[in-house]
Amino acid sequence: MENCKGGLHIRPRGVEDAAPPHKPKGRTVGSADVRTAAFPQEPICLTREGRACPAPTVQSQLKQEQKPSIMSTTSKSKTMTEGPLAKQILLVSLPLALSNLLQILFNMSDVAVVGRFAGSTALGSVGSTATFVTLFTGFLIGLSNGVNVLVARFYGAGHPKDVSKTVHSALLVSLAAGVLLLFVGLFGSPALLELLNTKEDLLPGAILYLRVYFLGMPALALYNFGNAVFSAIGETKKPLAYLSFAGVLNILLNLFFVIVCKLDVAGVALASTIAQCVSAGLILHALTKVSDCYALDFRKVRLDLSMTKRILMLGVPAGLQNAIFAIANLFIQAGVNSFDSLMVKGNSAAANADAMIYDAMAAFYMACASFMSQNYGAGKLDRVKKSYFIALAYSFGLGAVLGGGLLVFGRQFLALFTTESAVITAGMKRIMVMGWAYCISAFMDCTIAASRGLGKTVGPTVIVILGSCVFRVAWVYTIFAHFHTIPALYLLYPCSWALTAAAEIVYFVFSYRRAALRLQERDALAQL
Repeated sequence: MENCKGGLHIRPRGVEDAAPPHKPKGRTVGSADVRTAAFPQEPICLTREGRACPAPTVQSQLKQEQKPSIMSTTSKSKTMTEGPLAKQILLVSLPLALSNLLQILFNMSDVAVVGRFAGSTALGSVGSTATFVTLFTGFLIGLSNGVNVLVARFYGAGHPKDVSKTVHSALLVSLAAGVLLLFVGLFGSPALLELLNTKEDLLPGAILYLRVYFLGMPALALYNFGNAVFSAIGETKKPLAYLSFAGVLNILLNLFFVIVCKLDVAGVALASTIAQCVSAGLILHALTKVSDCYALDFRKVRLDLSMTKRILMLGVPAGLQNAIFAIANLFIQAGVNSFDSLMVKGNSAAANADAMIYDAMAAFYMACASFMSQNYGAGKLDRVKKSYFIALAYSFGLGAVLGGGLLVFGRQFLALFTTESAVITAGMKRIMVMGWAYCISAFMDCTIAASRGLGKTVGPTVIVILGSCVFRVAWVYTIFAHFHTIPALYLLYPCSWALTAAAEIVYFVFSYRRAALRLQERDALAQL
């Protein structure tokens, strides 16, 4: 019997992490990027082939002493397994969308300030680094998903010792990942940028930006760690507040370093680094002040090999998925770099719309996974399916609205980042293709989230590798190489999204049917 702030819980003998076979009372932890502990089908361990470890025999399950958990609820803790789904998913997703949009302010403010006050060359230099920034930060965000899942699972199950082990192991894992990326940025920036055929006039500024920006990678890793822990227990206001403060600070420092200090590219990179350090410091300090089992105590920081393995097994596939898109985009950026500097600058300005729209739509993907996992754990298959379709409808609609708005107000949007009409005209070539295509990505990303909500991690990642990486590379060296036009290059986005979405939907339907059968078997056993 263990005590955690969420209530008093009794752990069945012989079962460390799995939820009891009886139908659990769903308990929300308030975040869309969370898996509940009452999630019986999600594999706790995986074989080398990526399959779940063998489940306990029926006899062993029946021999286990089972007592229902006693969970405390508050006015802020509303279950995701009851009530109107459409309203609940919307209310959960909106603050997440706001938080996601705030995170892109760092890079957007960098691009906007250098474009307006440092000239188009500085704009192109910063824009040339966007793919690598997305690649490495995406991996860190994915890695934090493993932290989030484990903390949520153990916290909901009332296993405070496991929560503490996860938190203190994850701190070191995150810090190590951030330091590793720091060295990659410091010493590998020239080679990485030359690999993309970065224009010679943009190369010095791009190298300088990456080296300064990557000084903040350890801080970025630590912030994502802290955000994952707080989100796992349902505390989303604190990370949002810290991120908001850091975002405002970043913009102010951008203006100061570029306009007053005349540091141009180095100035905006330095501003981002300082803002990242501030946000990391605030969230770590907050973790040390909580009085719960997820509190951070630097005296307890050590690697627990078992927990570290679980963090990596859950976080690395998600991180690779995020990184895969960026890797594929390296080839796309190389295609853009094959045109003149004017087109590179226009692409850099227009690409800012991608981050805004993707991150806003991503809130519904996170909500989808959370609602599906909780309702599956509660045995409510009808709500599981409805959660997917509702989240898909929301994300598709948002992508269509934002993409349509971009088609109409594209020139005004680009004017935020540059005053040169020629650069704006070049950027519109990208917007005219991408504006109507964003909504297509909802079918791919929402279905991936739905599969992860059913505990599937390896399959969606493999499909993404084939559909969004291999296919895009093949497109660049075939169709684009033949036509060598900007539309021919950008059309690979909707085509790859549609292809990957079709494969992900087939995989999800198969996974859902198997999950339904497992649920029926569980209910049958519970009645014995």
